[in-house]
Amino acid sequence: MVPLQDKSKIAALIKAVVRTADSWSLTNAEAAALFDVPTATWSRMKAGTYAGKLDQDKVTRASLLIGLYKGLRLLFNGPLTYGWPKMPNNGPDFMGRTPIELMIAGGIPSMMRVRQHIDALRGGM
Repeated sequence: MVPLQDKSKIAALIKAVVRTADSWSLTNAEAAALFDVPTATWSRMKAGTYAGKLDQDKVTRASLLIGLYKGLRLLFNGPLTYGWPKMPNNGPDFMGRTPIELMIAGGIPSMMRVRQHIDALRGGM
C-alpha cells in the first residue's frame, strides 16, 4: 500500500490523533507507543511540525483511535467518555489492564479488539 502523502490529509489525521490523546490524558510516551512512533516524532506531531508521510500502519492506527474516541462519546456521557481508556478493566479481554495498556502491548490487533468491544457495548455488533 502506498503511504499517505497528501500534506493536508496527514495534518488532519495527526491533529485528530493528538486531540484524542490529549482528551484521554495520555502521556507523550503512551501516545507515541500507541501510535508506534518514537517520542521525538510524537513531539513533532503534537507541535504540528511533522513533515513526514504516514504508512498504512499509522493510517490504520489513526482510524482505530478516532473510531474508538467517537464510540466512547456515543456510548458514555460524562467522565467515562474520556477516562475509560485509562481505567483498569476486569473484563475477560483486559484482565485488569487498562485499554491503553492492552492496546500498546498488543498493537493493531488489540486496538481492533478494544474498538469492537466498545462497538458491541453500543449495540453495533
